[in-house]
Amino acid sequence: MSTPPPPGDQPWNAAPPPGPGYGAPAAPPLRPDEEKTWAILAHLLPFVAGFLAPLVIWLVFRGRGPYLEHQAKESLNFQLTLLIAYVVGSILLIIVVGAVILIAAAILQIVLQIMAAIAASRFEWYRYPVSIRFIK
Repeated sequence: MSTPPPPGDQPWNAAPPPGPGYGAPAAPPLRPDEEKTWAILAHLLPFVAGFLAPLVIWLVFRGRGPYLEHQAKESLNFQLTLLIAYVVGSILLIIVVGAVILIAAAILQIVLQIMAAIAASRFEWYRYPVSIRFIK
């Protein structure tokens, strides 16, 4: 039976020994009321912070609740879709159709985000009807 080398003699790419103190502890799952609150915020905060709000919520709470993870991804996908619509609409402002795209995107943003927040307040699994699924 071989003994492990002393701590100073381990290769640079050796994995740390198992035991307490190594790695971050797993975050506890969220309670249902916390999941619901963060899901509502994932749908409403983009009015203020754009696609960054659902992105941060998804990255921070990933793996801590399937409902919140799904709702944050849905909101993020919708915000990225809106970003594309706003960029295309802005480019096409030289012709009249750009204004129509911008107005339609703004109306869809207001209506669908409020509908999603209401569904999240009822703990319903909401899926945006007009959204490109970038993150699955």
